[in-house]
Amino acid sequence: MGEKSLIEWTTHTFNPWIGCQKVSPGCDHCYAETQNNHWKWNGGGWGPHAPRKRTSPAYWKQPLKWAREARETGIRPRVFCASLADVFDNQAPDGARADLFALIDATPELDWLLLTKRPENIIKMIAGWKLPGHVWLGTTCEDQQHYDRRWAVLATIPARVRFVSYEPALGPLSILGFKSTPDWLICGGESGTGHRDMPQAWAENIMEQCDDAAVAFFMKQMAGKKPVPSELMVRQFPV
Repeated sequence: MGEKSLIEWTTHTFNPWIGCQKVSPGCDHCYAETQNNHWKWNGGGWGPHAPRKRTSPAYWKQPLKWAREARETGIRPRVFCASLADVFDNQAPDGARADLFALIDATPELDWLLLTKRPENIIKMIAGWKLPGHVWLGTTCEDQQHYDRRWAVLATIPARVRFVSYEPALGPLSILGFKSTPDWLICGGESGTGHRDMPQAWAENIMEQCDDAAVAFFMKQMAGKKPVPSELMVRQFPV
């Protein structure tokens, strides 16, 4: 949970709490659970009844510092929230989500990327909060089944940027033929022990679809962290 993120498509990561529950096949080899078990950050747990643990007050001050730096430099950082949790998890610590929304409101210099596997919870969980323009809403869609269900929900929620994380890619994906398309799509294969394969053809196909539909495309990684072929090394951001 360091100062700069190693995730290629964001500048920083911020975790208001740690812990989550697996909800679909994309969660099977959850890197966040593995990292938390290894580093024992603050005891956040995985599972329907495991406690999610709020991060420290000092840690919560970091986005305020990033916002001050952004004002000084004029460079607008992206903040991925949350890499070790899900903002729209039913088991968020009491008051933590409201405090997160207040922090987002206080840092308009940052683009906040809220990525969830639970888009069906968004509307009820942001009730009473006016979604600001510096929030990008995203959902993870590891295959066609989950894209069809999750994008159908996210597409109805007005946000300045709506994006899809096709990671880990566990099946071929088509985003065409729907009423709308995301503003941005991140593509990536699974990494780590026991990773499942992502044939290069899946990535090539979705990159071509994004080009046809004017969707910004970001190729993050191949399965097993194999080198990304030069023809796939496209890393765009939404305008």
